[in-house]
Amino acid sequence: MAQLLNIIKETKKTANQILVEFVESEKLLWPLAAANYNGLKSVEEKQFQFDGFQIKVQFNPERMRSSAAKVDKQSIAARKCFLCSENRPAEQDAIAFGNQFLILVNPFPIFKNHFTISCNSHIDQRFIANVQYLLELAQSMEGFTVFYNGPECGASAPDHLHFQEGESSFMPVTTEFGLLKSSARQLYSVAETQVWAFDNYLRKMISVETNSMEEALKIIGIYYTHFQKMQPEKMEPMMNALCSFSDGKWTIHLFPRKLHRPRQFFAEGNDQLLISPASVDFGGVFITPRKEDFDKITKEDIEDIFKQVSLNKDTFQELTEKIGQDLNGM
Repeated sequence: MAQLLNIIKETKKTANQILVEFVESEKLLWPLAAANYNGLKSVEEKQFQFDGFQIKVQFNPERMRSSAAKVDKQSIAARKCFLCSENRPAEQDAIAFGNQFLILVNPFPIFKNHFTISCNSHIDQRFIANVQYLLELAQSMEGFTVFYNGPECGASAPDHLHFQEGESSFMPVTTEFGLLKSSARQLYSVAETQVWAFDNYLRKMISVETNSMEEALKIIGIYYTHFQKMQPEKMEPMMNALCSFSDGKWTIHLFPRKLHRPRQFFAEGNDQLLISPASVDFGGVFITPRKEDFDKITKEDIEDIFKQVSLNKDTFQELTEKIGQDLNGM
């Protein structure tokens, strides 16, 4: 199986070119992928403007499988893992990334080019033990954002380690970050690395910008250690992460959470909004698999959903103060 980095070296093409061509080749061979990527052309979208930023809402019926996925232990035990090689469709080809991961075209896309990066081994979804892979993937695929959904934070296969990726330009956070960081709390700043805390972005966000993988891993480790102490009952602290690489720097957005799904997800009748926030939603694009939810969702609903699933003000303040103290004591 071809390795991405070898293809780049041999063809002199960029990762972006190779991955776009990969999607096109899969569409030719895989009717399901062809139909669903073609369906993106008719996906509806609207926007809500907030103070200095926006949230997009996308109506995408093919995401029902992910949004409504049953991720309790009993349901997972009762189904075959759709990321394991022996259970994947015959049409689903792969590009290898090192010895650990396979890059797969996601047949239920949100992005124009949407990939699942699946571990070769059937091991649980875990962040801190695998965060270096997140950074390496982002560095190798400039132009794309690689993201991680925690096992209780949007991962539809919490039993199988994986990342996803799509075009960085798709999510509003990509462009808003540069505009909003001047008004964020700066937790740490040295020549090659800056860390900010965003208190007023609807969701709580900690962002890292660095040209040092060593620094990135240290900072993420400090964040994870403190957050884990705040949620000791969890298999890992509840979180989503976005990571991109451009102009020699990583940009990492960490979203600490307190809840998987909001009350609207479980409501009945007209009160229900079948929304299960994951990394893309935290990146600024709410995914609604039902037309009625897309039509009726309001700005107030978005504010309320983020308020339910994100850390509250005091807990976030405590977490970020501890992170800042450790960073400035290094």
